[in-house]
Amino acid sequence: MSERKVLNKYYPPDFDPSKIPKLKLPKDRQYVVRLMAPFNMRCKTCGEYIYKGKKFNARKETVQNETYMGLPIFRFYIKCTRCLAEITFKTDPENTDYAMEHGATRNFQAEKLIEEEEKRIQQEREEEELNNPMKVLENRTKDSKLEMEVLENLQELKELNQRQALVDFEGMIDQYREMEKREREREKEEDEREMKIFYVLLTEKLWAVFSSSFLQGASAGGAKKAKVESWERSVGTVGGKGALGSLIVRKKPVMTVSKPSSVTETAAPISQTGNTSVSCTLWPLLFEVSGILYLTFVFLSPNYVLRVGTCSHL
Repeated sequence: MSERKVLNKYYPPDFDPSKIPKLKLPKDRQYVVRLMAPFNMRCKTCGEYIYKGKKFNARKETVQNETYMGLPIFRFYIKCTRCLAEITFKTDPENTDYAMEHGATRNFQAEKLIEEEEKRIQQEREEEELNNPMKVLENRTKDSKLEMEVLENLQELKELNQRQALVDFEGMIDQYREMEKREREREKEEDEREMKIFYVLLTEKLWAVFSSSFLQGASAGGAKKAKVESWERSVGTVGGKGALGSLIVRKKPVMTVSKPSSVTETAAPISQTGNTSVSCTLWPLLFEVSGILYLTFVFLSPNYVLRVGTCSHL
């Protein structure tokens, strides 16, 4: 078993290779090879589709009396995967492809048809140029015109790429951010200016309200005093010695000792009556002042400034 691993064999001195008998094999003998389908095909017997790349155990043989520039052409035999019908195709070294022979049809291939059409057009053009010199000139003119158009399009593409390459995207982004920052600062200044104007107007309004309230209170007190004086001049005081003085009988005060609580009780109605007149005069003023102070607190609060800034952004 060790001699099968060696590189050199032993040849005896009397070895003659010409005495070795040669095998007489036929030239069209077949070999079993493993291959993949070189293209998409459809079986003619059952209509089964065989896609490119499907593996088969095929029989291979050399085509007799058919070569291309000294290169042999081989034929392959496969069987349909559904009906076991025999399908044959052979090599096509001229087109570096395979050609279908029997048992199936090759599916549509757009690329191959386009190549064949281009070859046919090129051959027809060469045949026309051989027989017609004017056709040669016409074809050259068309080719030169087409080449000029292609060069113009290429130049436009180059200029477009250069313009796009010169664009500074980082600079554009920085400029946009700077513009946004200036816009925010301008809006903030406008908001502050509006708040200052509002504060001035509110102060003026508050001062006007206080002034009008005090003027109204003073005018009301003067009118009441004038009315009492005119009444006393016309009729007289109730407790005086005028015409109505005899109608009132004054009660003699009784000298009694009262407790301090009684003094407080007797003095309370007087103070209550005095406070009533004052409260009736100041209640509207207090309501108005409290409303103005509430509005001042609301409009000057940070939340209001935030709402104003949000609305101005919108």
